[in-house]
Amino acid sequence: MTHVFEKRLSRLKEEQMQLISRLNEISGTGNGVFDRYKYPVLTAAHTPLYWRYDLNRETNPYLMERFGINAVFNAGAIKLNGKYLMVARVEGADRKSFFAVAESPDGINSFTFWEYPVNLPETDEPDTNVYDMRLTAHEDGWIYGLFCTERRDPEAPAHDQSMAVAACGIARTKDLVKWERLPDLVTNSPQQRNVVLHPEFVDGKYALYTRPQDGFISAGKGGGIGFGLAATMENAVVNDETIIDNKNYHTVYEAKNGQGPTPIKTEKGWLHLAHGVRNTAAGLRYVLYMFMTDLHDLTKVLHKPAGYFLAPEGGERIGDVSNVVFCNGWIRDDDDRVYIYYASSDTRMHVATTTVNKLLDYVINTPADGLRSASSVNTLYGLIDGNRQRLSSKSLV
Repeated sequence: MTHVFEKRLSRLKEEQMQLISRLNEISGTGNGVFDRYKYPVLTAAHTPLYWRYDLNRETNPYLMERFGINAVFNAGAIKLNGKYLMVARVEGADRKSFFAVAESPDGINSFTFWEYPVNLPETDEPDTNVYDMRLTAHEDGWIYGLFCTERRDPEAPAHDQSMAVAACGIARTKDLVKWERLPDLVTNSPQQRNVVLHPEFVDGKYALYTRPQDGFISAGKGGGIGFGLAATMENAVVNDETIIDNKNYHTVYEAKNGQGPTPIKTEKGWLHLAHGVRNTAAGLRYVLYMFMTDLHDLTKVLHKPAGYFLAPEGGERIGDVSNVVFCNGWIRDDDDRVYIYYASSDTRMHVATTTVNKLLDYVINTPADGLRSASSVNTLYGLIDGNRQRLSSKSLV
C-alpha cells in the first residue's frame, strides 16, 4: 500500500508541475484589438495538492481527494511588489466559494497559488457564500476588495432553498494577506451585485459603480450600471444611484449588465470593461463590452462601441455555466500593456493582452450601436465605400 501511495503522489506532483510550468502562447491572429492566449492561466487543477489531499498515508492510504475543488474563476487582479496577482474565486465541490491569491512573474505564465487561501473575516451576519472580488488600489492608500456576499432570503418559504439575497461585501488590505472586513454596502436597492470602487475621490467622497436589481438572478425593474457616492468606506452608504449605462432591447446587454474591473484612467477618459447578458434559446449568454466616460463627469458616457468586445470561443463555451465570459480583473502595466483576466463558463481563468492605445482606438473609433438592422447595414456600407475609394475593386478582400 505504501508503494501505491508514493507512486500516485509522485504522479500527481509531476502532472501539476507540468501544468504550472507550461509556457502559454498567443492563439491565432486575433482581431487586432487584443491577443488571446491558448491555455487557461488558472484552473481547479492549479490548486495546491495539499489543499485537496490528506498527504498522510496512514489516514489516506488510497490518496483520495478529501476537499474537492470544482472550479477557479472570476478573479480580481492587481500588480503588487512586481508580482502579477489574481484574487480568484475558488469553488469547492460543496459549492461554497472562497478567495485565494495566485501570483505570476510575468502576468501570463506560471500562476501559482499562495500557501493559504484568504482568511476573510465575517460580519455579524455570516455570509453563506462570497465571490467575484474586484480590487481597487485607492488613492487613500488602501487596497479595497468589493465582492458579492450571499445569504439565504429570510422571507423564503421552507420548501424553497434557492431564494437568496445578494449584497456588496467590503474588505481592505495593504498586502492581500491580512484583511479588514468592513460593513456591507447599504443602498436603496433590494439586491446589489457587481459593485466596483472608483480609484479616486470624487468631491472628497468615495465613488462606486453599482448594479441595482430586484431579484437575486433577474434585474427586474432594476439593472444597468449605476453610480453613487459614499462619505466613507467604513460604513458605506449610497443614497442615490444614477444609471450611467442601461440595459437596451435587442443588444448584448438586454437582460442585464454590470461593471467589470476598476476603470482605467487615460488622457481621453476612463476606460470601462463591463459584462452584458442576453437571453437565448439555450439560456443566458454573457459577453464583455466596453465604453468610456468623461474624465471629470463620471456619469457622462463619451463612447460606446456596438456589440461585444470579447465573447466565449471554442472550449471557453463549455463549463458549469456554459456560453459565458466574465471579467472582474485587469492590470495596466507600467508600459501601458493591459492584461485582461477573464473567466469562461464559470470554470477557469484566461488572459488576453492589449495596450491602452489599442483600447482607446477601439472604443473611440468603433461605430456605436444604431439599434436597428438598417443602421447596421448603413454602417457596413460606409466601411465598404471608404475601402473602395482607397483600393481598387480587385484588391478588396
